[in-house]
Amino acid sequence: MPEGYKVDVSKAVGHKSPIKKVDCTKRDFELYALSVGVKEDEMRYLYELDPAFGPLPTYPLVLGLKGEGADTNVFADSKGDAVPGIPPYDPNKIVHGEQSLQIHKPFPKNGGKFNQQSTITGVYDKGSGMVIEGTIDLYGAEDNVHYCTMVSKSFVRGYGGWNGPKGPKAPSYAPPKRQPDAVDSYKTSIQQAQLYRLSGDYNPLHIDVPVARKVGFPNPILHGLCTYGITGHSILKQLAGNDRTRFKSIEGRFSSPVFPGETVEVYMWKVDDKEPGVQGVIFAVKVKERDVVVINNGYATLYKESQAAKL
Repeated sequence: MPEGYKVDVSKAVGHKSPIKKVDCTKRDFELYALSVGVKEDEMRYLYELDPAFGPLPTYPLVLGLKGEGADTNVFADSKGDAVPGIPPYDPNKIVHGEQSLQIHKPFPKNGGKFNQQSTITGVYDKGSGMVIEGTIDLYGAEDNVHYCTMVSKSFVRGYGGWNGPKGPKAPSYAPPKRQPDAVDSYKTSIQQAQLYRLSGDYNPLHIDVPVARKVGFPNPILHGLCTYGITGHSILKQLAGNDRTRFKSIEGRFSSPVFPGETVEVYMWKVDDKEPGVQGVIFAVKVKERDVVVINNGYATLYKESQAAKL
């Protein structure tokens, strides 16, 4: 960290970036579904003429990096504008720490054009680094329907110690001391990251061997949000009858990377939620081959009944 590095939290928190235009189509939904492990018989996510067709609930997480259009983009150009009060820092020190998704209305099955509003909602000093919390709200461009809220926490290694706020204590979702209610396993392919990046995240860390080795990995790693999408799909399939309209929210902390070709195991425990009509799910995600937890402190919520009538 540069000597004298100091964040002005009062300037940073509450900063809103200019509205970003994003769009997507049914083809984007199908490509995303393939990239997070949807099986060939799940036509509701793969075939636009299936009566139940629609996107996986986690799809909006890729829209911000995808932007408008269908072509690839330069990852360095997609990181957004500078934030007042946060001095420049080395982007190679950023680690995706936590992610949540709250769905307000099931995403339209035909896609469309949307407005994305990004707000800095927290900057915290963790001593060994800095946490930047950003909240993204996604609205329909024409009808202004509020579809979802996504909160991402990024950890910037080495940029702590400026006597800033430590941040609120995160809720703890410890798995119950019993067998899980469901376990789902998915063996990723060697080309999983190469496929997933086509949904919009073109960070070279996930395809370029020299870049991956420069930041300390032996080979390119799988996108954290790809593992997240695999997890969301597993929860939906195992505990919600694969009904996308029952998916309400998901949150979790990234604890270790996955390498393409490894087997992802999702462990799920049903628990009571404070909201009536909603099923809580505590989950943990491991890599089978290395017995390493890759997403922890996971919690999802599912409506106990289909919300299809609200579409």
